[in-house]
Amino acid sequence: MSAEPVNPVRNYFAGLAESTFVGEMGVADPPLVDYVSDLLVRFIRSDVVHRIRGVTGRPLLTVAEMVAEAAERIGTARQEVHRQIGDFTLFWAGVYPEALRSAASAQSDPFLDYCREGKRAYHLASQLAIETSKTLRPEPELLERLSDCFELCCYGLREVRRHWEEHDDGCGPGVILLG
Repeated sequence: MSAEPVNPVRNYFAGLAESTFVGEMGVADPPLVDYVSDLLVRFIRSDVVHRIRGVTGRPLLTVAEMVAEAAERIGTARQEVHRQIGDFTLFWAGVYPEALRSAASAQSDPFLDYCREGKRAYHLASQLAIETSKTLRPEPELLERLSDCFELCCYGLREVRRHWEEHDDGCGPGVILLG
């Protein structure tokens, strides 16, 4: 039996998320906290942030484009697009809300209410996961909790970012995420 390899970035974000969500905010929901820390690790890579592609193969960069794409898909593929919309909006609204303000002023995305769209996307993903009746990860119940607790998760992610920026020595995840 081999042990899982040590991933310092995953461990860093898991520790920050647990400390913030459980220790400071009192959120005693390990699957939710794990999901949020995994989101941070996954979204270090820009190809994951923009993993949904349109029919031409071009990455979809706005929530409006992703919502339109979700309407064109069926079954599990549709559920995955809605989950990605939830993840995308949670990441930006939680970790980098100032980027939304600059995007709004440039009028680059007609969906200015990322929280509303994120909540809706996670809810739809949870319903589609139930309809497909397959064993999907994450479970529909977790996706529904992400919808219900979207603003709380945004706040928690802002706090996680504040903590990593307080302790950033120039080599931490803040540089990875921004660079």
